[in-house]
Amino acid sequence: MPSIKEILNTMEYGPAPESTKEAQAWLDQHGRSFGLFINNQWSEAGELFASINPADASKLADLTQATASDVDRAVAAARAAQPGWQALGGHGRARIMYALARLMQKHARLFAVLETLDNGKTIRETRDVDLPLVARHFYHHAGWAQLQAEEFADYRAVGVVGQIVPWNFPLLMLAWKIAPAMAAGNTIVFKPAEFTSLTAMLFAEICVQAGVPAGVVNIVTGDGRVGEAIATHPGIDKLAFTGSTEVGRLIRQASAGSGKKLSLELGGKSPFIVFDDADLDAAVEGLVDSIWFNQGQVCCAGSRLLVQESVQDKFLAKLRARMDKLTLGSPLDKSMDIGALVDPIQQQRIAGLVDTARAEGCTVYQPACDIPASGAWYPPTLITGASTSAAVAQAEIFGPVLVAMSFRTPPEAVQLANNTVYGLAACVWTENISLALDMAPQIKAGVVWINTANQFDAACGFGGYRESGYGREGGREGMYEYMTALAEDARPAAPVQPEQGKAKAKATLATGGGFAIDRTAKLYIGGKQARPDGAYSRAIHGVDGSFIAEVGEGNRKDIRNAVEAAHKAGGWSKATAHNRAQVLYYIAENLAARADEFAARIAAMTGDRNAEKEVQASIERLFYYAAWADKYDGLAHQPPMHGITVALNEPLGVIGIVCPNEAPLLGFISLVAPAIAMGNRVVVVPSEAHPLSATDLYQVFDTSDLPGGVVNIITGSADELARTLATHSDIDAVWRHDGSAAGCAEVERLSAASLKRTWVGGARGRDWYSTAQAGGRAVLAHATQVKNIWIPYGV
Repeated sequence: MPSIKEILNTMEYGPAPESTKEAQAWLDQHGRSFGLFINNQWSEAGELFASINPADASKLADLTQATASDVDRAVAAARAAQPGWQALGGHGRARIMYALARLMQKHARLFAVLETLDNGKTIRETRDVDLPLVARHFYHHAGWAQLQAEEFADYRAVGVVGQIVPWNFPLLMLAWKIAPAMAAGNTIVFKPAEFTSLTAMLFAEICVQAGVPAGVVNIVTGDGRVGEAIATHPGIDKLAFTGSTEVGRLIRQASAGSGKKLSLELGGKSPFIVFDDADLDAAVEGLVDSIWFNQGQVCCAGSRLLVQESVQDKFLAKLRARMDKLTLGSPLDKSMDIGALVDPIQQQRIAGLVDTARAEGCTVYQPACDIPASGAWYPPTLITGASTSAAVAQAEIFGPVLVAMSFRTPPEAVQLANNTVYGLAACVWTENISLALDMAPQIKAGVVWINTANQFDAACGFGGYRESGYGREGGREGMYEYMTALAEDARPAAPVQPEQGKAKAKATLATGGGFAIDRTAKLYIGGKQARPDGAYSRAIHGVDGSFIAEVGEGNRKDIRNAVEAAHKAGGWSKATAHNRAQVLYYIAENLAARADEFAARIAAMTGDRNAEKEVQASIERLFYYAAWADKYDGLAHQPPMHGITVALNEPLGVIGIVCPNEAPLLGFISLVAPAIAMGNRVVVVPSEAHPLSATDLYQVFDTSDLPGGVVNIITGSADELARTLATHSDIDAVWRHDGSAAGCAEVERLSAASLKRTWVGGARGRDWYSTAQAGGRAVLAHATQVKNIWIPYGV
């Protein structure tokens, strides 16, 4: 007679199908055909395309392919509605958003079933994960709307926002985008994914029921042509895109020079790191949730398993046994673990990558399971034996495919984890909390989960590093994405030139006779003066045309050497904030000791009648950012899970900076000081017209305990050197504030290749004497990126 355990092991779940009656009735009510939702009205259906159920290839409904003129109408409606929506005030917006949250909960099952029909993900996921998070986002951001006047007093709404989302989380991505935009007072032109637009259509109806004013939310459907029309529309002030890295690059290029704010949440190849002291059974369950959740069609899926060598065989055996228990079938069956892929094209792409791995000699494990005859399906897959450079180890597969490899030591695990162009998320599994908290800051990813996976909450920011994009969704940092600092509105229309008088340079700053000492300033690389690679120099003249000195003409190789020196100075990023503050104070003290000399130099170059004022302002700005160095703290969030999420402000890495011509010393200090205060290293192009204030700083730096390589200064052509900075793959961000509209646009366009962050001034000036325009959290936010580390407890 079999034992109870043997009987339980042979038991299988019976079918538990979810009824589609209400969802089908809703589709029938609309005649299974939808127009566009603009200004709270439905347009007549135009050119149609089909929305297909990926589980059985049946047609669900027809949707309208929007045109450029439709996008024009949507933008015009949003523009007309924005002043009234903002004037409604935080409480007025909060009430409407609260009503939206309540209605989402009231109709949660309808939304969940419709999402499953349209997307192919399991009903368990849409019902138990997506819909609760959707309601949570609207509740949470209703609170931000209520508190906006108090918590964001120095900011305003951006204006009209264009938002484009993918097909893997259609409704959740809608909530991530629309909720913060509405809370901040913006109006929206929203494009759902072509494959999965139906829940956005239902959301449009909910907006009307909740009392959202006409024009606040506009939804236009269609293919990539609609996204392109939104991305290039001159009437849109901010673009928010979630999708592939390739499309993100195109959007960055298309928006270059437009002045639009831009946030990109792109691809990932996230590591799932298992140490030998981890709870292996819990880690297996976490891995199932990480890579086979939503069929692996998740940008932050833990698609790279890194397991410590000593437990590799044991862990993989447990994993294969767990894979054998996974169920694949109808997404509407509550007992299914894995549903359908979104489209046959996706299935073909995944199969092609796995076949390539087989051809390269990798071992491919797939459990025996019945694949439905119709629809788009792919079984859970484990690949072992792949090299670190193999396509399956580097490319975002975006399917239920896991690539496993081993490591021996924590440093090797970090090296493997960061061996990718992406940086979206990571998981660390260990019972050693010290090891976990040592690993998390070293991994280049915007989110790190410790002993858990795929945790999300509206209070906790989500977003990536490197080619996973920039900007954050959720939390306080997510709200900033949809607002503009009021100080930006006060910026002058053009760079401010100083009041000029006759230059009064000291004799030591002028050239002498034929035997005068050569005053040619070299470059400053790695804490040492260096001759320019090209062996060329350029003359610097005063305001009256008189020759003052020469400076080196930097080129591409000089930038390369400076970047190498900056990377070697990585210890600066690990130094304590207190130590960085001390160095900034030292720089200020040494600059103050030579204040008269620097004032004379500024007067000779620019003719500024108030050169002393600029030097004193520079000293004060150094003190200002020294003060900020140990006070720009992160946050500790308390999401609904049992744990905390620590949001750390981390340095970007290496920043390329092109300084303004006006206020050559103060502009230089106002850009370099916040960057290094936050732990970055910089490669700086000083004022092209007036670089001597920067070259005079070499000795100040040398006597201020500034480590070599933290600040590197390359003089020369702003355009040529900015071009090199923007295209250099080992630079993490580029700032350009020299007033060149074309140059700033070029930096944004060229940065798309590696998706580095940019901060440019465009053709407008900046009052460098104003702390509001050249200081504060708005500037420090450009010098940092937020990493959210999820730390569970009590579970």
